[in-house]
Amino acid sequence: MKKTIINIILVLITFIIYFLQSNFFSWFTIAGIMPNVFIILVLFIGLFASRTMGTAYGAAIGLFLDFTIGSRVGIYAVSLGIIGFLAGVFDKNFSKDSRMTIMVMVLGATAVFEILNYVLNYIFLEINIEIFNFIKILIAEIIYNLIITIIVYPLIQEFGYYIENEYKGNKILTRYF
Repeated sequence: MKKTIINIILVLITFIIYFLQSNFFSWFTIAGIMPNVFIILVLFIGLFASRTMGTAYGAAIGLFLDFTIGSRVGIYAVSLGIIGFLAGVFDKNFSKDSRMTIMVMVLGATAVFEILNYVLNYIFLEINIEIFNFIKILIAEIIYNLIITIIVYPLIQEFGYYIENEYKGNKILTRYF
């Protein structure tokens, strides 16, 4: 029952982020570039829930974005699915207690997402390669995502540990005894 409620809350958070991203953040741009809060959301789900759940939510949110704002179906789905998978890998190798570690994860996830998105758009849409503009977009989006992460980190950590306790349980002692 609690897992169902958690999934409903995550879906509601996804819609809230979509409306924030499409309406609110369009007023606050850096050089015409908005943050991509979906990267933070998928990273958070993959870190605290599981690699499978992060990949599934990443692909589902990506498909939603492909149908609403994308130019080809599948580009956002693949990119966010890979971010969810990488978040599960980060969960096994890094601590979620440090704010700096989370910020480095957001930096890396944003860079991976943008590079994947750029490469997939180049392959499927045959866009021109403009490295300078890409680097400008990448740096601005990384800065923006890091600022948002600093602001919402306490909420992410509190809700994240609740989700982790429900999905993974507290199995640390049972492993040794």
